[in-house]
Amino acid sequence: MLIAVIVALAVGTYAFRVAGVLVRDRLDLPAWALRLLPAGAAALLAALAATAALTEVGGFAGWARPAGVLVGVLLAWRRAPFVLVVIAAAGTTALLRLLGVP
Repeated sequence: MLIAVIVALAVGTYAFRVAGVLVRDRLDLPAWALRLLPAGAAALLAALAATAALTEVGGFAGWARPAGVLVGVLLAWRRAPFVLVVIAAAGTTALLRLLGVP
């Protein structure tokens, strides 16, 4: 039963992605919709990032995780190497949790 569900989800995901490629040339969207699509994608990505950074099991994740994300964002904005961004963000979160910050 579990394998059937996994296969069904995999086939559905693949079909959804292929449909986007096949239908893209057949749709004529208005100019205003074409201008809004990049902003919509950016808003969706920001909402996913905020949800992951601020929540845990349906509640607030505490202050350590958002502080780590903030350090990572600042370093990425300053164009630090990716490895440094990840290590600094994780280290900040770990250090704050070690100090007792939730």
